[in-house]
Amino acid sequence: MSTATLPFLDIALPAPVLVVEDEPLLQLRLRGILLQLGYSPDALVFAASQADARACLAHQPVALALIDLMLPDGSGLALIEQIRADNPSLGILVISAWSTEESILSALRAGATGYVLKERDDIEVSMSIRSVLRGGAPIDPFIARRILELLPIPARPPAMARGEALSEREEQILRLVADGLTNREIAEQLFLSRYTVESHIKRIYRKLAVSSRTMAVRTARERGVIE
Repeated sequence: MSTATLPFLDIALPAPVLVVEDEPLLQLRLRGILLQLGYSPDALVFAASQADARACLAHQPVALALIDLMLPDGSGLALIEQIRADNPSLGILVISAWSTEESILSALRAGATGYVLKERDDIEVSMSIRSVLRGGAPIDPFIARRILELLPIPARPPAMARGEALSEREEQILRLVADGLTNREIAEQLFLSRYTVESHIKRIYRKLAVSSRTMAVRTARERGVIE
């Protein structure tokens, strides 16, 4: 394995990257996104099926995997399970057209780090990959909304204790997160920079003692901060 540096973000680029996608046009699209992130062509390994991917894995270990679920020789879930079993810390991002509850939850249970829909534009896919590289677990906003809909809404408990209270701006941003908006969309709606929004969300995580958007929304609802 080798590493490079992600331009402007000072993030190590783990390599090689395994891209499991059977559609040639989507392979080209993902290649372009990864090259823009700073990867060199020889750091990218493409597989069009589970069998191809397993052959690649038998030949060399990988440092990051981007996997489609709908492959010619079956669902990519078994492949995700194999990769996760072989390397518990590996970043695995599902990039799929499937948005059903079953496919989403099954992929996360199988060991996927994150899940983004193919319909998202290149910037959003790139941001999801960057999040995985930072150690995050990016979930497509549409998918996060679907997961939240599966969670029961508890009875309204007492409001948060004084010292833990969110600011008015933080509550506003958290409501937009609950609506499924990305950081970029929130920034555009509130006329803020994306970095300002990210800073607010980090403070929200710290105050609520959570580590993800889904947990932040759920915790805020449990505490009566948002509806």
